[in-house]
Amino acid sequence: MRINREIQTPPQTMIGQAWTGRHVILLHCTTNNEFINLYKSYHAPIEPPRQNCAETLSQLLSIGYRIVAITPISANHIQYFLVLGD
Repeated sequence: MRINREIQTPPQTMIGQAWTGRHVILLHCTTNNEFINLYKSYHAPIEPPRQNCAETLSQLLSIGYRIVAITPISANHIQYFLVLGD
């Protein structure tokens, strides 16, 4: 008797995975170009963020994200809203 077992792996979020649809990222940085945090839609493809915010933005733009909005959160805190797809 043969038993078939499916191996389930968690979703991959790093580049290399095929994706479809629209993905969003909220990138938070200081006005001194320091990375604070990155929030993303569940399956959004990313590369590991860098401490340098400009480098993180550069990576996201090279993947194909586009900046939709830039919002000051406080005097030294900026949010970038980026979208990929559609």
